[in-house]
Amino acid sequence: MAIAIWVLNDQLHQAQAALASYEPGEASVVFVEAEALLRVRPHLQKQILFWSAQRHFAAELQTAGWDVHQLEAVSHAEALIPWLKQQGISRLVVMAPPDRPIRQAIERLSQQPEWPCELEWIDNNQFLWTAEEFSRWAGSKKQLRMEFFYREGRRRFDVLMDGDQPQGGQWNFDQDNRKPPPKGLEGPEPLWFEPDAITSAVISKLNRLAERYELPGTSDPFRWGVSQQQAQEVLEHFIATRLEGFGPYQDAMVSGQPTLWHALISPYINLGLLQPLAVIRQLEHAGREREIPLASLEGVIRQLLGWREFTHGLYHHFGEDYSHSNALEALEPLPEFLHQLGGSGMGCVDTVLGELKERGYAHHIQRLMVLTNLGLMAGWNPQDLTSWFQAQFVDAHHWVMQTNVLGMGLWADGGRLGSKPYAASGRYINKMSTYCKGCRFDQTKRSGPEACPFNVLYWDFMARHQERFRNHPRMALMIRQLDRIDPAELEAIRSTASGLEWAQPPAA
Repeated sequence: MAIAIWVLNDQLHQAQAALASYEPGEASVVFVEAEALLRVRPHLQKQILFWSAQRHFAAELQTAGWDVHQLEAVSHAEALIPWLKQQGISRLVVMAPPDRPIRQAIERLSQQPEWPCELEWIDNNQFLWTAEEFSRWAGSKKQLRMEFFYREGRRRFDVLMDGDQPQGGQWNFDQDNRKPPPKGLEGPEPLWFEPDAITSAVISKLNRLAERYELPGTSDPFRWGVSQQQAQEVLEHFIATRLEGFGPYQDAMVSGQPTLWHALISPYINLGLLQPLAVIRQLEHAGREREIPLASLEGVIRQLLGWREFTHGLYHHFGEDYSHSNALEALEPLPEFLHQLGGSGMGCVDTVLGELKERGYAHHIQRLMVLTNLGLMAGWNPQDLTSWFQAQFVDAHHWVMQTNVLGMGLWADGGRLGSKPYAASGRYINKMSTYCKGCRFDQTKRSGPEACPFNVLYWDFMARHQERFRNHPRMALMIRQLDRIDPAELEAIRSTASGLEWAQPPAA
């Protein structure tokens, strides 16, 4: 019986469950680069990272003694089916992907008449909680809130614990980790890499295909890590130079400082180049050895042990229908400036989109409080915006974006994930960023042609949804403030909102 293991491009570690089930010589390993994936117009930086990391991992497995085959074709069917027949493969083993559409696509592929072999799924082992374990935890809860799940994870994996109590006497340090940027704030330089021969070949291939598929973003410079070794170096560099400062300014946004103290490890964890529990243990060790401020240490670990595991669990717990959620009935198409990655005229939006164009990256507050905040208030279609996010960001996968964008960012699930919509005016952006300086819009105004669109849309959003949120425990205060706005001024606000051609909200 000839066995092959199909390694997907977000499963790039030798301990992944399918590879761990066999020894070199017991099975062949196959990788596929399918041009058809480019039809969703992924960012050039993202696709370079995915294909280059896959090629580097293939080389690593070959060095380790595996029989490795790398296939390139227009579609997965055109690549795999002839190869399976040629090799006489009787069983194709695949570790189950976390992304539901990918699993469904593979199952459809295996049901084609010409498919020649058995398809065997191996349970995914890239997360600390299995989908079944998460559902058991969630089953008894009236409300699913990350904070309580995070505390359970701390106890279960004995992370930052003193016996049965959290280190420092409290579970989180959010209040210490939300400082606005002082004048002249600069973070340490992140660790980047120059493309090697493998990466250069991928860049050349994608540059040839970029025009045909209208791929967004730029390929030069490409400086992401593409191997397990480089991913580990990024983690170690973060610990050495950036971990201490991560906590206080993790929500800050500074022009010309796209990374500040952020770790930049999410792409590598989501591809399998770093393992989450190993990263957490390394962070804990550094905290003990170097006496890292607990607020910074806990802030990073919260993202891994808390938010990452929580959103993955919810993705599977909520099921397929979740992706169709649109509780606020937002139907507006995405504006052209979003597809062009710039040109809105808003200082904050264009700064974030410009950084995204260059690196395929923006940190979590830029995503939440600039991009999805704007989409939420403008009434952009949540499915369209979620798909846009998935295509643009180097760390984006279906399981990540459904909960983070559709749920948390756009509140399209009606509060199943987050307790309130993350709607915020220009006042928040002015407080937490340097973006308003030099912007052609006035962040103090909320109506008229000079008014900051975030102010305009904030109050228009509240007006459109006032009855929904009037008795909401975390929104009622803002509705009462809305009630105090003079009717003539509110009419001016709503008129200004309707005049934003790119942001026509749905009717009340």
